[in-house]
Amino acid sequence: MTEAIEYEQFDQAAEPNGSSSSSEPDLSRLSDIPMELSVEIGRTHMTVGETLELAVGSVVTLEREAGQAVDLLVNGTAIARGEVIVVDEQYGLRVTEILDGQEGSSQPSADAAAEQASTEGDAVAEAAAAPQD
Repeated sequence: MTEAIEYEQFDQAAEPNGSSSSSEPDLSRLSDIPMELSVEIGRTHMTVGETLELAVGSVVTLEREAGQAVDLLVNGTAIARGEVIVVDEQYGLRVTEILDGQEGSSQPSADAAAEQASTEGDAVAEAAAAPQD
C-alpha cells in the first residue's frame, strides 16, 4: 500500500511572527559584538636568523611601497584600504576603498600553515617599523 505524501509550502519571506521581511536582513542584534580592527602597513619575510639579528635601530624593509594604501583588517581579514592620517596626535585611517568579498576573503586553509609561519616575521617587521617615542 502506497500512501501519498503531501508537503506543506512555506513562504520563505515570512518571519516567525507572521510579518514578511524586507530584502535586507535585520543585523541589529549583531551591532554589539566586539571585533578587532588593525591596520597593516606592510609585510616582509625573514628567516629565523635574520629575525634574531634584529636590534634597536635595525631597518626592516616592507613589501609595500611608500604612499601605497594600507589595509584595514577585521579579525585578520582585509575589508578596506585607506591612507594613514593623524587625528589629535593619534594615528587614524581615512578609508579610500571598500573591498568586495573576493579581495577581502581569508586565505585558503592550504596556505594557512605558510601564513602562520611568516606571522612571527611580520609582527617583528611591524614592531620595528613603528615609530619610537
